[in-house]
Amino acid sequence: MADLDVGLIGAGGIARAHLPAWTALGARVTILSTDGNADHLASQYAEFDVRAVHSLPDLLDRSTVVDVCTPTFTHHALALDAIAAGRHVVCEKPLALTVVEAQEMANAAEAAGVLLLPAHVVRYFPAYAALTDAVAAGRIGTPAVLRLTRSGRFPTWAPWFADPSLSGGILVDQMIHDLDIARLLAGDVVRVHAQVRGHQAPDPPEGAVTTGTVVLTHASGAVSHVLGVWGPPDLPFRTTFRAAGPDGILEHDSTAATGFRVLAQGQRPRGEGIPRSPLTESPYLTELREFAAAVTGGPAPRVSARDGVEAVRIAVAAAESARTGEPVECADPKVTEEAGL
Repeated sequence: MADLDVGLIGAGGIARAHLPAWTALGARVTILSTDGNADHLASQYAEFDVRAVHSLPDLLDRSTVVDVCTPTFTHHALALDAIAAGRHVVCEKPLALTVVEAQEMANAAEAAGVLLLPAHVVRYFPAYAALTDAVAAGRIGTPAVLRLTRSGRFPTWAPWFADPSLSGGILVDQMIHDLDIARLLAGDVVRVHAQVRGHQAPDPPEGAVTTGTVVLTHASGAVSHVLGVWGPPDLPFRTTFRAAGPDGILEHDSTAATGFRVLAQGQRPRGEGIPRSPLTESPYLTELREFAAAVTGGPAPRVSARDGVEAVRIAVAAAESARTGEPVECADPKVTEEAGL
């Protein structure tokens, strides 16, 4: 693989999951963080070519790839700055808090001739990759009914998670993973109906619980039911899926067949952890290797900028449905893409 110069923006939990992948790929990494943790994180990787800087221009000068691992409300501006500088961009999910901003990011990358990877890492977890391959191979026929769940402790280690104006709340932050998988398996979504219950404001109390439920109607006629839970500190991280079609059913429960465990990435606040697989290589490594290969002339990554935009479109529609109590009709992606929305 060609030499990689990576600018990693952020030094929190997800940055600490990405950094080992970049060093495993032999990248030279420059870290920038506004919270003062970049120097500390770089010092933990003293045996690698990792250093901290203290301004975005310095990071861009040292990078050909920029990896945005910051809170969601900062993604749009940082990604556009990197794209304007001609850098390829990995951006943590969700791409942005609005469809307009997400589409602007995708349009800017296309116009600049650079790649924009929405970091939907769940597509790279072994069980979900196997599900995707099996559905694509016709193992169950055309998907008819999908059910996906995701639960874990309330993310109190960073205050912005609990503020829907900054994170989008459980629907846009946590559940976007499974909304993306549902669209991947059953196609574009035309109707969304959602509910959110529990704590939906900053400063969650100890033991706060938030649940989100989303029902998707796909253009194919398939129906997906997606459940997300942010729960008390002792709630184990768990994911499940069940995909049914005329020729069979595919299902998985992470607690019944453990394909991953939640690991800390260096020093971290109490409760913060990143799911990693002990059975295969890190899905973050798989994801970033695929992106690195693409920016050096290899095949396109399995996740496109459009995938990231559509995931935001579905999640934002779900948030609107939860707010109003009414189903939301999703605009035709092709029409809104042509309109630049």
